[in-house]
Amino acid sequence: MAYNEQLAERLRKALAHLPKVEEKKMFRGVTFMVNGKMCLSVSGDELMCRIDAEMHSSAVKIKGARTMTMKGKEYKGYIYVNEEGIKSKKDFDYWVDLALEFNKIAKASKK
Repeated sequence: MAYNEQLAERLRKALAHLPKVEEKKMFRGVTFMVNGKMCLSVSGDELMCRIDAEMHSSAVKIKGARTMTMKGKEYKGYIYVNEEGIKSKKDFDYWVDLALEFNKIAKASKK
């Protein structure tokens, strides 16, 4: 499935100030690794954010947000946000900042 290249470009611009950002093809789109850790993805027309699992239940109540589900399993700390939830710069920046804040304390996956 193709991913929204305009959304990916918005993310590239939002992350341009960071020194260690790498793009990887995954999750039906492109994932942005920050400091070697999965942080944000563009999958289809949605933004996927890796956030603090403690904030998950309040985050999914925000307009356009839902829990990431793969093969019937819900992943706490992983949120998909649809176009409606990131339409404004303020809303988009909120999700990017939330993911970047968690990235500071997130553990990298084992290689």
